[in-house]
Amino acid sequence: MAIQKRDKRTVASKEAYSLSEAVQLVQKNTFTKFDASMDVAVRLGVDPKKSDQMVRGTVLLPYGTGKSCRILVLCTADKEQEAKQAGADYVGLDDYIEKIAAGWTDVDVIITMPTVMIKLGKLGKILGPRGLMPNPKVGTVTMDVAKMVQEVKSGKVSFKVDKYGIVHSSVGRVSFSQEKIVENVMELLRAIVKLKPASSKGLYVNSISLSSTMSRGVVVDRSIAVGL
Repeated sequence: MAIQKRDKRTVASKEAYSLSEAVQLVQKNTFTKFDASMDVAVRLGVDPKKSDQMVRGTVLLPYGTGKSCRILVLCTADKEQEAKQAGADYVGLDDYIEKIAAGWTDVDVIITMPTVMIKLGKLGKILGPRGLMPNPKVGTVTMDVAKMVQEVKSGKVSFKVDKYGIVHSSVGRVSFSQEKIVENVMELLRAIVKLKPASSKGLYVNSISLSSTMSRGVVVDRSIAVGL
């Protein structure tokens, strides 16, 4: 991607921009030689320490993230062929469990079956901190492994509020058109709003910011989340 000239407009640190303006500012103020990731951070009015306020889920972004996702499917032999045909990068079971136990985690998503989860218990300390442990709540523990592989390859991403009450997610690449990034962001916000915990009182979406891999964040007018 060609390096763009610096935008003459400065980004006001406390000013909130419309989503379209924020996308444009981030694109024009990103100067990496590679096609940087476009990322969004949504600060929520929840207390992640309370189990009933843990916000996590999945969303199928209309235009994907633009990132090649490496998928490992841990399944029984009868599911291996359909997982491979669906596009999984790695497929197996015991051999990959041994590799992971030895420290291998060179994948982005791990999908498995309910009957296999018992074998993954010992890998929790390795996979958990890396966000790779399969979870039925986000669809990565399923009998229909092929369908999940296809959805992830098509742009399905999982998200989870961190200990600071913030959801971070990639919503495309800097090279995407503004329209595609806007639609991806709005789809993510819809998914987050639908998951508002009943016990969360007051303002739910406190702030939204957009940034690229190596740019400063741009504050987005949070009113775009109202009514979703």
